[in-house]
Amino acid sequence: MCTDCGCSITDSVMEHSHKSEHESEGHSHSHEHQKAHEHLHHNPQLNDAKTISVIRKILDKNDHEAAHNREHLEKKGILGINLMSSPGSGKTALLEQMAEVADFKFGVVEGDLETSKDAERLQAKGIPAVQIQTGSACHLDAFMVHKGLHDMPLDDLNVCFVENVGNLVCPASYDVGTHLNIVLVSVPEGEDKIAKYPVMFRQADLVLITKTDLLPYFTYDIENEKAQARRIKPNVDILEININDKDSIRSVVEWIDFKRKMRA
Repeated sequence: MCTDCGCSITDSVMEHSHKSEHESEGHSHSHEHQKAHEHLHHNPQLNDAKTISVIRKILDKNDHEAAHNREHLEKKGILGINLMSSPGSGKTALLEQMAEVADFKFGVVEGDLETSKDAERLQAKGIPAVQIQTGSACHLDAFMVHKGLHDMPLDDLNVCFVENVGNLVCPASYDVGTHLNIVLVSVPEGEDKIAKYPVMFRQADLVLITKTDLLPYFTYDIENEKAQARRIKPNVDILEININDKDSIRSVVEWIDFKRKMRA
């Protein structure tokens, strides 16, 4: 098992090196992208030229598919947003609340290891949602998102969210074909998450510090956390969120609407 994120590590990368390059390149390879990354990271003995070449090919396939997803969204005039965070930071709750105040129409490609609970929560709010069950995969990749997009009513949407698997490690490294990244970090997670996971926060266009209504009950220096985020990425936008405060939800909606209109 991967010590960083819990991904299952198999020998698929090594097997892949013996496969013909003329073999079909269907969706079956989608999680090989991640396995390749993990094999290289956790197995220095695999750093030979042949293995690195195979890994690069797998990673490049994901990036090519991500570009296709982005082009598909752009043709429909849709802004794509990747939502990333630890489990329980409030991604689904934020989307539920946004449905009540947003002027734009949005749908969600929902990623979880198992169950369709989050997609069902969103659908109950009238939000178009497609569930992607990743099994052992700790993140969505571009191929999974591509499949989800084909099940979304894109002609009726202005914004499409990809609610990634809860994880502050792997999702940061995989382009799924969106235009913007929003990263959530909640007060109950404690101080230091931003400093400990700089790769994730370096990818953020917007950082949401969530569950701020719990600040009285935790030792959490919110200004220091903002400073840490801006140390990692000086120009990042930061908003404080409390899902019981509609004004804070509107601030997120307004940020998204501004970005959407800028791309129109």
